Amino acid sequence: MSPLNRTIMNTTFIHRTAQRIPAVALLILLLSACGGSSSTSGAEEGEHHDEEHAAEVTLTPTQISAIGLKTAGLERKTLSGTLKVNGRLMLPPQDQAEVGTLMGGTITRILVTEGQTVEKGQVLAELASTEFLQLQQDYLQSAAQLTVKRADLKRQQDLRTDNINAQRTLEQAQSDLLSAEAQQKGMAEKLKLFGVTADGFTAGDISSTFAVRAPIAGSLHTIGITMGQFAEPNKPLFDITDNRALHIDLTVFEQDLSQVREGQKVTFTIANDAHSSHEAEIYGINRSFEDGQQAVIAHARMKDIDDHLLPKMFIDARIQVKSDSALAVPNEAIVSNGDDHFIFVQHEENAFKQVQVRTGVSDQGYTSVTPFEQLAPDAKVVVAGAYYLLSELTKGSGEHEH
Repeated sequence: MSPLNRTIMNTTFIHRTAQRIPAVALLILLLSACGGSSSTSGAEEGEHHDEEHAAEVTLTPTQISAIGLKTAGLERKTLSGTLKVNGRLMLPPQDQAEVGTLMGGTITRILVTEGQTVEKGQVLAELASTEFLQLQQDYLQSAAQLTVKRADLKRQQDLRTDNINAQRTLEQAQSDLLSAEAQQKGMAEKLKLFGVTADGFTAGDISSTFAVRAPIAGSLHTIGITMGQFAEPNKPLFDITDNRALHIDLTVFEQDLSQVREGQKVTFTIANDAHSSHEAEIYGINRSFEDGQQAVIAHARMKDIDDHLLPKMFIDARIQVKSDSALAVPNEAIVSNGDDHFIFVQHEENAFKQVQVRTGVSDQGYTSVTPFEQLAPDAKVVVAGAYYLLSELTKGSGEHEH
């Protein structure tokens, strides 16, 4: 390399080194000005200041008025925990009836219409039947035979007293009377099934028609016959339900059984009408699982039954499973950020501090809370406008990070 080139390279190196020296010297001076511990302390103080600032919101009176911010004192309330279950409205078997006839006959009269409310024993229809005619005739014949058998026994007893007849003849007369009484009694009970009273029944009372009556009171919702039709025995002619006996069948799964007891209150809504709430009380719990699922049925009796509630409607229900006295705030006072829950406590006249809480039971518009820090007994909690305060904090945090 020539002396000229070497001189040029050395000059360039010296120039570049001279440019770097001020920057390095400046860095050394800055580091020496602050000890390591002082830097850490300063950083922590800065972070702490930011956290305090981020956990508190200060508003002007105009802002407070504009958002409708309201505060209220902390309260202790007795709140009930609830268990959410599904169910159906059901009727017990004794309050629903399929009405048929024990004897075939031709429909001569239909005295009711679908949707009509009927009373127990009310005549629903009339049927004409030759078989019914024969039943009445047989009863009258059995009654006549009974009279004959009684007279024959009296005569045989008199003859036996005078030793005119044999003991065996008297015993036969007694047996014949017992048989006649049994037959007459059986025929009377058959007439009773068709609404005919046997006492005082004579040939003048014979009729070709008999009535089909309602076995229970309730609403008639199906008529399965027409005029002139032949009604066969044991086939349904009418359906009646007494919806005054409606109750709830609640499906309680195995994991929730330990929480359910008789006497617990139930609040429920119809599946397609969440705005109409009703109350009930559990009065019985089945002691075996339902077929095909690990669940039992809990039965609840309703307090009030209106005309819109019908058997087999699906419902959504909440069982009140426990009651505890706890510090509580209105549901609107609690705000969430991720999995964390907070309330805002009035710190100064126009300043509101964010306080983290653990939430518990919710009932009747209130939720129990356990604050993560001690609050004064007279602390005021924001019960309207909490979400606005949260948004202000979130907005402030976003601007700071930016």
